[in-house]
Formats: sequence, structure tokens, C-alpha cells
Amino acid sequence: MIFLLAVLVGYLLDLLIGDPEWIPHPVNLIGKLITKLEARLRAKYPATKEGELQAGKKLAILVPLITFVVSGAICWGIYAFDHIAGTVIQIILCWQCLASRDLAKHSREVYFALEDGSLEDAQEAVGEIVGRDTDRLNEAGVTRAAIESVAESSSDGVIAPMFFMLIGGAPLAWTYKAINTMDSLVGYKTKRYIYFGFYAAKLDDIVNLIPSRLAALCWIAAAFLTRNDYKNAKKIWKRDNAKHPSPNAGQTESACAGALDIYLGGPSYYFGRLVKKPYIGDNLRPVEAEDILRANRMMYVAGFLYLFLASMLCTLVFIVAMLILY
Repeated sequence: MIFLLAVLVGYLLDLLIGDPEWIPHPVNLIGKLITKLEARLRAKYPATKEGELQAGKKLAILVPLITFVVSGAICWGIYAFDHIAGTVIQIILCWQCLASRDLAKHSREVYFALEDGSLEDAQEAVGEIVGRDTDRLNEAGVTRAAIESVAESSSDGVIAPMFFMLIGGAPLAWTYKAINTMDSLVGYKTKRYIYFGFYAAKLDDIVNLIPSRLAALCWIAAAFLTRNDYKNAKKIWKRDNAKHPSPNAGQTESACAGALDIYLGGPSYYFGRLVKKPYIGDNLRPVEAEDILRANRMMYVAGFLYLFLASMLCTLVFIVAMLILY
């Protein structure tokens, strides 16, 4: 039950504190690891399709493995010597793995910039949380980009980490986080990464397969609890979840688009290149800045719902196991 305690307290700390800037974040260390390994692997393998695929495969193996071993050694090593200290470390690492408060904070900065009438500031703010080019976006485009980020990140920044925490504690959650970070750094279909980042992107697709769909179901329930259009959320999720280039990102984005009665997705520029993506949802009404706050509310409720239901399941399994064993 230590995993459940660590997740519950870690989630509470994330809601109350978020990620203080004065605490070095483990994601930065993982990013440095990925950068260094990329440089070494590129130097070792030839700059051909096969060479880059082999180098990328090694990266996709080494980064999660190193992360799991190091985080596991820290958590379980300290716990073996002192249960209280080990539990505290688990809580801290679980807390640092979640991003509810920071996700809401960054998206609200976009909202405030739009409310102040500063498109340039809004473009800059949304550029902090999305990977696309933002200088071409109008107010509606900026708003949609922020909403898409909230919807997608609620899965890989909140619900998916909790999914793995409840299975294997902070070490497994940080292994997931390493895979997700690796995909965000090298999983692009650009000239530099189309082969090198192939395995990183595929691995990220695999580990998000179940959590993203659980997240979408929680979003539909959250739409009902926040008085958004939950019936349309369910309809659009069933219809449009496969329209996104990613097999997982479209899960929560489609549920969010349906809940807000707007469309998301569509053509976007990445690194100066236009990527034609289908629209998700129906354009039943014009998107507005307030939709960012509505998406945030659903994000919070969806995260809480998942934690509540998963905690109840874990407790039930624990009780049944104790009855069987004793």
C-alpha cells in the first residue's frame, strides 16, 4: 500500500504546490541524459537510415532502463535502510512526476494574455506548452492550441503517471516519464529524427495505449460533473479519437472537443512546415478564451476521478489478497 500512499500525498502536493522552480526537476536530468546519449550514439553509428534506426533503438532501450535502475535504486535502497525516509522519497518523486497545477498555470497565462488583448503575449505563452509554430496563430488558433495541450497533457502528465505509479511506484512512473520525454525530444518526423526517433515514438505510443483511453473516459465523466456537453463528448470521442496522427493524443482531445462543442486539431505548422491534420469535433460554436478555463476544470476533475477509482480498486485488491493469504 506504500505506492497508494505515495500517489495520494504526491497528488495532493502537486495540487497545492505544483513544481517549485527552486527544486531541480528530474525531467531536466532525463533530458540531459537523452541529449548525451544521442550525441554518443550518432557518433557510433553511420548517418544512414539503418544506422540511425539502430542508434535510435539503442536510445529507446537505454533511457528507460537507466531511469528505472537509478530511480529504483534510490527508492528501494533508501527504503531498505529506513522505511520512513524511503516513503518520503517515493512521495517526492511521485509529486514531481505529476503536472496538474503547472498545466493549469501555463494555460491560464494564455487565457490572461488573450483577455488583455495581447495576441503576441498569448502566442509566446502557448509556445511554452505546445510543439507547433505559434507565430502564425490568430486568437482562435492560440486558444485551440492551449486547449489541446490541456487535454493531451492531462493524459501523459497526470493520469498516465498515476497509472504506472499504482503498478510500480515512482520508479515505474519515472520510467514512463523518461519514455514520454524521449518522444518529446526526438519523436518527430523531421529530417533529423524521422529514423533516429522512430523507436522512441513507437514506444511512447505503446505505453500510452491503455492510460490514454482511461483518461478519455474520465474526461467524459468530468464533462458531466462540470456541466459541459458530456453526451457530445462521448459521441465525438467514439467518432474522432482515431483522427489524430497519434493513436493516443486523439483520445482526450476528441472527448474535450465534444464536451466544449468546438473543433480542435486541423492544419498546423511545425518547424516551418505545414502539417495537414484533420479536424476533431464539430464547429458548433466559436471557440473563446473561457474554454481554456473550462478545459482546466475538466482536467482537474478527470485526474481526481481516475485517482479515486484507481485507489478504490487498489484497496479492494489489497483487501482480497490479505483475506486469501491470511
